[in-house]
Amino acid sequence: MEILPSQEPISFFQNWLKEAEKSELNDPEAMSLATVGDGGAPSVRMVLLKGVDLAGFRFYTNGESRKAREISRNPAAALCFHWKALGRQVRVEGRLSKLPEAEVEAYFQTRHPLSKLGAWASRQSEPLESRAALEAKVAEYEKKFEGREILKPPYWAGYLLNPEKIEFWQEGKGRLHDRFLFTRKGGGWDLQRLNP
Repeated sequence: MEILPSQEPISFFQNWLKEAEKSELNDPEAMSLATVGDGGAPSVRMVLLKGVDLAGFRFYTNGESRKAREISRNPAAALCFHWKALGRQVRVEGRLSKLPEAEVEAYFQTRHPLSKLGAWASRQSEPLESRAALEAKVAEYEKKFEGREILKPPYWAGYLLNPEKIEFWQEGKGRLHDRFLFTRKGGGWDLQRLNP
């Protein structure tokens, strides 16, 4: 792998993601999202990347979920993409901010109808009596929205991670991996090669 110092890391990431879309069997846009939990403890889960550009990395979720509560208390976060077929990973660190309502609404309307109903039915991260109780809630909202557009719940939110560091990791023989770290500096990026 060769990364030239003149390269900008977002476009480089976009190229890697395109390659992953051809090689990974499932969800090449899957990423681990680490936030800061209670008492400063780390908290991590998998989410799906729903857009990336020079502004940063986007994802959407229930704005009343555990992750959303953690983000509201401390916006520092990290992402990790792992593409096993390519022997690659990308680590991203930065701060999260909420996306504008219009952007969240536009994304929500692209979701599968069952996913939209699930957003209404699920009190994400809260205790659940049974699977049957969840299915009953979905049926309730299916009836409510029958023949109508399924609107975005008021608590549904989108987040943008504005990257401060982006590390590219390429597997090497004998664990002699290639690692390159981009660190935001002013309006540009510093680039360093790291030891494996």
